Amino acid sequence: VTVVLSGELDHCTAPEIRAQLDDILRDGRITHMVLDMENLTFMDSSGIGVLLGRLKALQLRGGDLSVKNMQPSIAKLFRLTGMHRVIGVLEQQGGRR
Repeated sequence: VTVVLSGELDHCTAPEIRAQLDDILRDGRITHMVLDMENLTFMDSSGIGVLLGRLKALQLRGGDLSVKNMQPSIAKLFRLTGMHRVIGVLEQQGGRR
């Protein structure tokens, strides 16, 4: 399943986004989730926590979490924190990675 994120994923929005993703994951048949981040403008450590929690939930059912279309600032955050080693980064639009 692909989920489109937009706006900011920070300490203010993390609880709502976490709840929305968990609602999707209540369908036990979902084992793989791709987060399309093209319209996500900001993410902080709270957002990283949301992603890691959903990754763990998916891994417990033999699945995985991936992201795509990250803005440069979010891609930099992924590199600086090592998240790109934990969560799969799919090829960006236009061949960027």
